[in-house]
Amino acid sequence: MADVERIEVDLGRQELRLLDGARVLARYAVSTARNGAGEIMNSECTPRGAHAIAEKIGAGCVPNTVFVARRPTGEIYDAEFAARHPGRDWILTRILWLTGLEPGFNAGGERDTHARYIYLHGTPDSTPLGVAGSRGCVRMRNADILELFERVAVGTRVDIRE
Repeated sequence: MADVERIEVDLGRQELRLLDGARVLARYAVSTARNGAGEIMNSECTPRGAHAIAEKIGAGCVPNTVFVARRPTGEIYDAEFAARHPGRDWILTRILWLTGLEPGFNAGGERDTHARYIYLHGTPDSTPLGVAGSRGCVRMRNADILELFERVAVGTRVDIRE
């Protein structure tokens, strides 16, 4: 695992950057909340500010593994499976569960990123990236979340900015 200093998510650019100091190690297109930025519980907004990876979930699962409540369901996403479950908000492949680091802003009470279940996670390859569309999480291509998952550790800083 590389010694990665931090991750930056740029809401305006719909981009995630993996950084070592000022050096950009990787860039990934993402999709953040269709409702925009915000920290309030049940807003379906992407929380801003300083965060850290609290948990890494899904190690060893095959790509396109379907997760519900952070648990693999035993199902594997494909177009036929998706057609049988229209409208489902897919969480696939890996989950990096975030926790806020700023009490009163994104940690604690009605503004708690971890209690809001905000993740970096895989999404179907047909999901548009580079445009806002999620329910608060940061969606990534499955290949990208697999790569990122292997390069970061619990505790890695994640800054989400407009």
